Amino acid sequence: MSLKDKLNLQGDPLYLVDGSAFFYRGFHAYPDLKRSDGFPTNALYIVLRVLLKLFKEEKPKYLAFMLDGKGKNFRHELYDQYKAQRPPMPDDLRVQIEPLKEAMAVFGVPLIVSEGEEADDCIASLAVRYKSERPVIILGADKDLKQCLDENVFMWDPAGRAEKITSLADFREETGLEPHQWADFQALVGDSADNIPGVPGVGKVTATKLMAKYPTLEALRDNYEKLQPAIKKKMKDELENIFTYRELTRLKQDSCASLDLGRLTVKPADSGQVSSYLETYEFRSLVRDVRSIFPAVAAAAPAASGSGSVSAAKSKKANSGLLSLFGEEAPPKSDPDSRLSVRKVSINDLPDFSGGEVGLVREGSTYFIGFAGEEWMCRTGAAELVEKLLPAKTLAVADVKSFFRADRGWRKIGLSRWFDLSLASYLLNPEERNYGWDRLRSMLFAGDELPDAVDEVHPDAQGMAALALMHVLAPRVQSAGLEELIKTLETPLIPVLADMEDAGITIDLSSFAEFLTEVSQRVDELTGIIHERAGEEFNIRSSQQMSNVLFDKLGLVPGGKTPKGALSTSNTVLEKLLGQHEIITDILEYRKMEKLRSTYLEPLPKLVNSDGRIHTHFNQLATATGRLSSSGPNLQNIPIRGKQGKRMRACFTAGKGLRLAAADYSQVELRVLAHFSSDPTLVSAFEHDEDIHSRTAALLFDKEPAEITADERRNAKTINFGLIYGMGPQKLSRELGIKINEAKEFIARYFEKLGVLRDFYDSVVEQGREKGYVTTLSGRRRLLPELHSTNQQVVSQARRQAINTVIQGSAADIIKMAMIKVADNSEIKHLGGRLILQIHDELLVEGPEGNIEEIGRLLQEDMQSVTRLAVPLKVDLGLGRNWAQAH
Repeated sequence: MSLKDKLNLQGDPLYLVDGSAFFYRGFHAYPDLKRSDGFPTNALYIVLRVLLKLFKEEKPKYLAFMLDGKGKNFRHELYDQYKAQRPPMPDDLRVQIEPLKEAMAVFGVPLIVSEGEEADDCIASLAVRYKSERPVIILGADKDLKQCLDENVFMWDPAGRAEKITSLADFREETGLEPHQWADFQALVGDSADNIPGVPGVGKVTATKLMAKYPTLEALRDNYEKLQPAIKKKMKDELENIFTYRELTRLKQDSCASLDLGRLTVKPADSGQVSSYLETYEFRSLVRDVRSIFPAVAAAAPAASGSGSVSAAKSKKANSGLLSLFGEEAPPKSDPDSRLSVRKVSINDLPDFSGGEVGLVREGSTYFIGFAGEEWMCRTGAAELVEKLLPAKTLAVADVKSFFRADRGWRKIGLSRWFDLSLASYLLNPEERNYGWDRLRSMLFAGDELPDAVDEVHPDAQGMAALALMHVLAPRVQSAGLEELIKTLETPLIPVLADMEDAGITIDLSSFAEFLTEVSQRVDELTGIIHERAGEEFNIRSSQQMSNVLFDKLGLVPGGKTPKGALSTSNTVLEKLLGQHEIITDILEYRKMEKLRSTYLEPLPKLVNSDGRIHTHFNQLATATGRLSSSGPNLQNIPIRGKQGKRMRACFTAGKGLRLAAADYSQVELRVLAHFSSDPTLVSAFEHDEDIHSRTAALLFDKEPAEITADERRNAKTINFGLIYGMGPQKLSRELGIKINEAKEFIARYFEKLGVLRDFYDSVVEQGREKGYVTTLSGRRRLLPELHSTNQQVVSQARRQAINTVIQGSAADIIKMAMIKVADNSEIKHLGGRLILQIHDELLVEGPEGNIEEIGRLLQEDMQSVTRLAVPLKVDLGLGRNWAQAH
């Protein structure tokens, strides 16, 4: 359904594309996408995908693709540090600019390049100019563009993991503001992406409260004396600056005056040039989309045109190239409209699916169903469709967990009958960043590797597309030796993750508020101390001002530079300066406190549901090693060490009448290393439950374990864990505070004393070179072609990845095995226990207070017995009312 229909819009919309944003996003999303000769095409690819989606779904009549022009603009004159922290455009992106402009020409898309201002200014001006006569839809996600929202102006981001449409009502609900206030709001909170400082200490919560009372910066300034003392102090030196900050973030509304709808009208695509362009940049996966959107292109004879195009005479390879797919010599097997299309039916008109393979795609309560060479679209409830599909042999879907979260009824269909296309694609290539249905579907139209049946699939027949993709992926999973992994570990983990997301974890809002108050006060104290030590007040969040104070005024020795050549004030650099001046310790603590406040203490309470719990999303497809991650919010990064970490964990509690059991694998990665390497020192230490770091230190320093000092143990611990993560001498020297030569000698002595480890590391790398991949305990693979690179820096990185994948990936396998075993433990269930959280090597189970000891015992037992290694698995268990007590 088009946006016009979804939003019930009247008239032909004007579509305004934030082209620069999509160009950059594509570049970073697919860093390795290149043509066969090495020419980068990643940014081009994403832009074309967005445009083709726009053409297919919206059929735009009026459209503008906006690009930022070269050089500085008026904002740099207002504030010379505007976007100063941004590195120059990468060369691999720069070379794609001209091909991008060529793409706009061949597809008939009006291209607008802004000069002296930004593309966003032109977008805002056109939105204001035309919103009274027609709908305006802005394709982009830049927060500055929210200023443009109105009753007839919408934002649409079709390239994110979840397609997002933002209306004026959405904006008001999310922010409590009006769009015309957005620039004022941004001036207060600042924008790190554009290097706009904002008011130090004023975050989104404070700014929202201020603007609820004083809706403009002018009103805020005029009522300065009425502000609370703490706010007055923060605002004191910024009352004039905020107006400059507003001009930096406020979009112009009088730009691009010469552009009228005539200039913004989409022209017919030049069929010959489109064909030649796709061949030139080897965009095979876009061919069928283009053919279905632009019928004229399908019948066009190839022709060379434009700079960079390849002539047809050079590519007559027996109907195998892109030109043969478009050209008259090898026309498509059938016109898209004559291929299998979609029939809308009711639930009662669906066939008997007994014993069959079914492709299923869900869009809300609408389902696309592919079966036995036919495609149906059915709008129905989950319960009715589940009953219909129960007799099916296999269901091919893009994301099983999304079905389980949408309706528990889907779990009636046994796990063995689901084929998760996203999961299979991830296991085959864990380096990809996007396993969403849109990208998976595009794989179907990539050309030679797919079954002939795909030629008969209409682009709108999503169910048949899912089925066809399963027929591609399933044999690959089997031939790669991944069938056991997907059947016994990854697929059984899906309902466990879904249940954990449903369960969530309770947080104590009063504890959060109290902690936030203390941290905010400490930030204010540190601000005063830092200013006093500096001898002047400055914006501690400004790297430029920080640099001036540290290196110009205080005369400290710089420790490095940014990519643009400015003196760096990063934490890594400041840590090198410890001891040169006491201000460094204060700055590092300030940053730690400020991150605690802005990343956790302020945002997390806002994410609490009506049940008083936070529900994170567990990402099964996010890391190359197989580690789970979490988002919305990310609970994997909750601080865990030191006083602040314990205090943070204390804010996470069990529900009423319940308690928490926290079970944490002890040194699981070192135990995995001992298992794989069979190093006698490691194996013996773990078998006898000795302190592994003291045992290693004893070897390194030729002492008895009892004679080892705390510093010697710390050094051994650093190298024990560091080498698993690929730590080199440079990082080790920083970690231990020693010179690089000393670090090199330390590593050499380590491998001299633990020679079996060195041989094991070498064997892992050699396996990677021979096979092209390395494997984990459960057979998970990671492809490492970089091991054959001629660039030694790339090879070194690949070596570290190989070792890290085997060790950390196997530890990830173990925690996943444990999650499944614990979740399936009938005794734990009977006692009222449920798994609610996984953080790295730790599992958190919630259960009734009276049963928690027994639940904890079963949890520990399951985790320790989940698999058999050459050394025992050890689990530390704790119980408590909150996470800190239990940890």
